[in-house]
Amino acid sequence: MTYCLGMLLDEGLILMADTRTNAGVDNFSMYKKLHLLADGPDRTIYACTAGNLSVSQTALSVINEGLCQGPPGDDERCDTLDDVPSMFRAAQLMGEAMQIATRQVSQALAGMNVPVGASTLLGGRVGDAPPELFLIYEAGNFIQCKPESPFFQIGETKYGRPILDRELRPPTPLAEALKYGFLSFDAAMASNLGVARPIDLMVMPTDRSRPILTRRIERRDPYFDALSEQWGEALREASKQITNPPFMG
Repeated sequence: MTYCLGMLLDEGLILMADTRTNAGVDNFSMYKKLHLLADGPDRTIYACTAGNLSVSQTALSVINEGLCQGPPGDDERCDTLDDVPSMFRAAQLMGEAMQIATRQVSQALAGMNVPVGASTLLGGRVGDAPPELFLIYEAGNFIQCKPESPFFQIGETKYGRPILDRELRPPTPLAEALKYGFLSFDAAMASNLGVARPIDLMVMPTDRSRPILTRRIERRDPYFDALSEQWGEALREASKQITNPPFMG
């Protein structure tokens, strides 16, 4: 299990991913799930992955090597994220990579009753376009993030969703949105051992004069520790201020 979150706002794009993987209640390990897939003068593309680790790793290897068409040789043409004209085409390529990876791993694990589902958040920008965000499913189909619902989640989504539904809107400033993202992860970690720090994050402002921020929130991070403690205390105090049910006497 894992938790990844993407938020697409007027001010830019935020991607966040924890680093915990598990193969049972007593077999936890750490694996980076926020990946830089393309970085050039005219493009920056990141991906967050959740689900079966074999599928995720295979899909990333396929997309990095390129998806080739035609017979091997001089006539073979390979598409990579370094060449795509748009984020939409990048999502299509990532979808094809997910299809290939799911098919290969499914064949290898046939009859072993091992789930092979995986999904990906693909975010970034190409050319002069603003940042975009896509959710790509294991079948290779995908949807694009729109203002009506300015965030996507994959992995362990249910515990961290309420704060996002209540507070996150397209005009939300990046700093405030990142705070909501931390609160979302804090809720997920409080209720599920399969989600844990370190948390990797990337902030891509729409304003190209502002640099892209990348950071890892370690197991002991002063800001996150304080945020978690303050949020818990604020919830306890707010609960005390709410009137008890009148039918309880």
